[in-house]
Amino acid sequence: MAGRVRATLSSLLILSSALLLPTLASGGATKVVQGQKTWCIAKPSADEATLAANLNFACSQVDCSVLQRGWTCFYPDTLVSHASIAMNLYYQSKGRNYWNCYFKGSALIVTTDPSFGSCVYPYA
Repeated sequence: MAGRVRATLSSLLILSSALLLPTLASGGATKVVQGQKTWCIAKPSADEATLAANLNFACSQVDCSVLQRGWTCFYPDTLVSHASIAMNLYYQSKGRNYWNCYFKGSALIVTTDPSFGSCVYPYA
């Protein structure tokens, strides 16, 4: 009997881990409903070296012209803002999968539109 209980508990632990892993891997415990709009942004706590690497990577994969001086998303001219926009452009272009917003644990998937002023975060 004890062996059966142990096997059941072990199975439950494995199942619960499998169900939680996608949520935890996305950088948070946000529940996303099918069809709900989502965006990818940089964690405010992410370090500058990681944000710079994210910005460079994302912009090597997608068009980041909106971040150029004189374009709609140049201001605020901060690394976290520019990285967030680039990371979201990448996330949207790849189909909005949680793994496309991982960026070495430096990103968050949000359900509130992060657009501000004339800078619109695309939702594809």
